[in-house]
Amino acid sequence: MSERLRLARAHFPVTSLGYGHRLVLWVQGCPLACPGCIAKDTWDPAGGVAVDVADLLGDVRRAVLAGADGLTVSGGEPLRQAAAVGSLLRGVQELGAAFDVLLYTGFELDELDSAQRETAELADVLITGRYVATAPTGLIWRGSANQRMHLRTPLARDRYTDFIEYEPEHPPVQIEADREGRLWWAGVPNRPETKRALDRGLAALGYSLESTSWRRQ
Repeated sequence: MSERLRLARAHFPVTSLGYGHRLVLWVQGCPLACPGCIAKDTWDPAGGVAVDVADLLGDVRRAVLAGADGLTVSGGEPLRQAAAVGSLLRGVQELGAAFDVLLYTGFELDELDSAQRETAELADVLITGRYVATAPTGLIWRGSANQRMHLRTPLARDRYTDFIEYEPEHPPVQIEADREGRLWWAGVPNRPETKRALDRGLAALGYSLESTSWRRQ
């Protein structure tokens, strides 16, 4: 029987959470509960939906055929489901494509147990560290200044070296709509003014912020 991974959402293509065009999985469940987190809807471990890893690998294959450059696994806390995420990433490695994996975790490397470390080592790029609202940063794809980007493979170093210290003028944020008409973002609006600008722009269109999504007024 296939491992199952509990997900909050998945989307392709995403251009705001890593190199190029990506399939992004937001896992469900996070024990860290960082104050100021923009993804509180992913905290509840009983939320979301459980999906077979085999089915997710099918999604990855379709994304590769559609020209995807990589997979980003965010959350939630991916390493809370280390076994299922590890099964997924091992399957991705077997594809043999020039397809990188970027894995987010709120843990520091020295906090990982053996199973979590084994899964983390399957990623090309690892971004570590809790979100700290009092430590803002302009660094791309990171929410606070304490978070670190680790490049673990030649593919990662080829694609991401120039991004380690890169601070874009406007952090990349992608806005999408679900089937119920709610808007949600993909990206890391790491500067307070970025989130305020998003709120103002959406309010002008008749949307109000509810947790990590916007509902039409």
